[in-house]
Amino acid sequence: MNGTPAPTSPHWGQEEQWPELATAQQLLSRHRVGPAELALVRQAGEWLDPEMSEYIDLFYQWMVEQPEFALFFNDPNRLQRVKQMQQGYWQTFFAADVDERYVRYRHEVGAVHARVGLGLPAYFAAMDMSLTLLGDLMAKRAPSQEAFLQVLRAVTRLVHIDTAIVVEAYSRIVNEKIGDQARSILEMSTPVTSLWEDILMLPVVGIVDSRRAHDIMRSVLTRIAETRAQVFIMDISGVSVMDTAVANHLVKVTKATRLMGCECLLSGLSPAIAQTIVELGIDVGSVQTRATLRDALEEGFRRIGIEIRRTGA
Repeated sequence: MNGTPAPTSPHWGQEEQWPELATAQQLLSRHRVGPAELALVRQAGEWLDPEMSEYIDLFYQWMVEQPEFALFFNDPNRLQRVKQMQQGYWQTFFAADVDERYVRYRHEVGAVHARVGLGLPAYFAAMDMSLTLLGDLMAKRAPSQEAFLQVLRAVTRLVHIDTAIVVEAYSRIVNEKIGDQARSILEMSTPVTSLWEDILMLPVVGIVDSRRAHDIMRSVLTRIAETRAQVFIMDISGVSVMDTAVANHLVKVTKATRLMGCECLLSGLSPAIAQTIVELGIDVGSVQTRATLRDALEEGFRRIGIEIRRTGA
């Protein structure tokens, strides 16, 4: 599990304001791992070198019985490859050469866990089982109980560093996915449609917060630039709640469209929303409003010089 191969370092979401990644030296200092502890980890590696095959067998006997892992390791060939990579992972661990390359590799491990859908509880369980199995094997090789406890403490601290790195990388990838999904939902919720030649329409449904209002602004102005539309109709009959911030954003949308040579018609104001706008004292300025979408569409046709007539039977 820990030795799963990983792609290059991920590109974190632009909107996430994450702090800079901790350096190897910062991690060592934070977890109180110094040269003495790293020397003890290398000592553990010498003890465990003859025992690693036994550890790998015991670990994967446990792992294939866990429902979280069964889906990923039901292919014997894949399981064999992962066993080899697991062994490589622990070789780098017990080499205890904790530099930026070491940290980067652990970040990649966390990124892979996030991308393939293995949750953090499964990762924690696997690390706990690894530490238990390795501790049992070290106890067999240690010359004394005191030596064993010193080495075990050092190994545990370095395991904590590995876990912290993996969790941070996992969290970044998961939040990046959530951000991408949120952006996709916003894009789907702002379908600026070409209703007629030179007429665009956007039906706004649901709750409009400041972020969604900003996305509406971006989508509308982009479509106006693409289509050279002369009239934009924004129907808000599906908006149930409006506060000062949202109302101001919608007013800004109408002003921005006018700057691009496109008149904005706001339709579908419910009596409650109209009363709210008045009570909040929002300056609607020269915002053009119509009671219904039909009225707004008729006005839009008039402005582009199109007359709709009912034909005879």
